[in-house]
Amino acid sequence: MTLSSSKTKAIPDGTVAPLWREGRFVLLFAARTVSVLGNGFARVALAFAVLALPGAGPGRLSLVLACQALPQLLFVLVGGVIADRMSRSALMALADVLGAGAYGALAAMVLTGAAPLPAMCVLAVLAGTATALFAPASEGLVPLLVPKDRLQRANGLLRMGTNTSLLLGLALSGVTVAAVGAGWALALNAASFVVSAALTARLRVPARPRGRTSGWTELREGWREFASRQWLWVVVAQYAVVVAALNANAGVLGPLMASRHLGGARAWSVIVAAQAIGTIAGAGLAARVRVARPLLVAVLCTFPAAAPIALLALAVPVWLTASAMFASGVASDVFGVLWTTTIQREVPERALSRVSSYDWFGSLSCAPLGLLLAGPTATAVGPAKALAGCAALVTLATAAALLSPQVRNLRDPEAERREPGTD
Repeated sequence: MTLSSSKTKAIPDGTVAPLWREGRFVLLFAARTVSVLGNGFARVALAFAVLALPGAGPGRLSLVLACQALPQLLFVLVGGVIADRMSRSALMALADVLGAGAYGALAAMVLTGAAPLPAMCVLAVLAGTATALFAPASEGLVPLLVPKDRLQRANGLLRMGTNTSLLLGLALSGVTVAAVGAGWALALNAASFVVSAALTARLRVPARPRGRTSGWTELREGWREFASRQWLWVVVAQYAVVVAALNANAGVLGPLMASRHLGGARAWSVIVAAQAIGTIAGAGLAARVRVARPLLVAVLCTFPAAAPIALLALAVPVWLTASAMFASGVASDVFGVLWTTTIQREVPERALSRVSSYDWFGSLSCAPLGLLLAGPTATAVGPAKALAGCAALVTLATAAALLSPQVRNLRDPEAERREPGTD
């Protein structure tokens, strides 16, 4: 029995109480929402903070962002091992404290004008490390707070809250940077980490029993759990390709195409905003959708991601590409909720954070390569052909994942027993 199964509350008529009446779930929801709101500020503020420094340019910005991104890939497996060896809520709180310190120091340097590049790179590494520690622990914490038959609802609500707060953070960040400067926007992000740490610390999930095995042994055990499930490594391999293509589109090719053929930054902002709004709608839908074969539906929901990339390649009117981006946003969050819920349901709780870390590592493994190759490919063959190639990669990788019998046939044993509206 998991910790969550003994904590489920019932209302007087015998039905299960809404998740909003579960105190620990509400704390987690609030912590995640506040933290992601701050990260929305940081995405814009950090870039403008670096570019505003004397002598700064694209090269310095790329270096700082790389220093932030690389630890997320390198240390996520370590984060998974640690999260399966100690209290996951405590690790999340520690990661938030580390993030608060990193962004607080970055804010102080920017506000004082004393921001040497090596120091900014070190702080960016610390910020990326905080994310690597936080993510696997967060994935493994939800099943300790929510029973299995309500995981999909919980994951949908969490994603709806974080997607909304990220969109709000991105929308407000530009205004904040323009009004008070990038330094204060970074300070707000640091404050959001402090609030998140305080909320997460109140969850008080007990520490796990300490085993006698080493971290390396537990990492290998996590790999065995990961590799023994065909459906798991097939979809992660699929998303290694999909994420690389999506990163190339979002980071380089899409803005380049918009600049040359669609009217520039304003057109691109409309397209990106449409996708963000779609993710909010998708999370709300995914919280309630009931499917017997969740992985089949999840993988099918990846196909729409190719449509807006293909439309960008054709330079169709902005409203048409934005509509496709909205649809892809809806589909992407249906995928995300079904995928996360399946992992939490099928993988033993004792190894959940380690398996989640392999999921993160594998899915993001080719993301830097996508960004690295996007520019030279666009120069060699043109952005339209490069975008068409990305759309083809998404389509082919998704079709290949459907060849797996486990992807097509894995069933949700709770699907037929659920009753809509009980959450």
